[in-house]
Amino acid sequence: MNNPFRFYTRLNLTELLGKKAKNLSELLEGLRTVPGSSIYYHTHRFLQQHHFLSPEPPNDFAYWVSDVLQEERIGEQLAAVDIIQFEKIRDLRERFISIIEQYLKKKPPQREAIPGAEFYFMKSITSIIPTRYFANNLTEFVEAIKRVSIHSIYFHMFEARLRLEKKENDFSNWLENELKETELAGKITELDPYTQTLESLRQKIIYLLERK
Repeated sequence: MNNPFRFYTRLNLTELLGKKAKNLSELLEGLRTVPGSSIYYHTHRFLQQHHFLSPEPPNDFAYWVSDVLQEERIGEQLAAVDIIQFEKIRDLRERFISIIEQYLKKKPPQREAIPGAEFYFMKSITSIIPTRYFANNLTEFVEAIKRVSIHSIYFHMFEARLRLEKKENDFSNWLENELKETELAGKITELDPYTQTLESLRQKIIYLLERK
């Protein structure tokens, strides 16, 4: 094995960007100007902070627009954005921008958040740390999957695919390119990581690997 799989994990710090929005126009301006790491944070925050729960709020933008501004119609549109369909943060950003732009073109009266309930833009500062786990073959790979933390699962399934703008997650990429396990790699790629807990996702990956 020339390229064993090395498992990594991640540590996150959250940083306030000093930018906030009290209405849809200001939210739109923020979406246009904040760094991609902020878009990532506000669409994945729940997954990062609640590892053992199924994700409820689809993204922070939809939650704030619906619950704070009480703009339920556009809130539903923002909530309906299927994050898993996007391979690049900039494309995800453009989708949110487009939804709000189209809504504001109709010149609806804009509601404003009360003081203290504004939308505060944040971003994640991520440190990537190698773990002691690596794999040279399928047997070692499945044993490592059982042992690594859910933070490692998150990094290889989420970070690699969207934040790092890869078409596949790290697991599928290695299985296909190093072990030539194309069918198995495809089955893992097809898993929807956004509709289940990270522990459930781990168990489904293990199931697919052990059935091989």
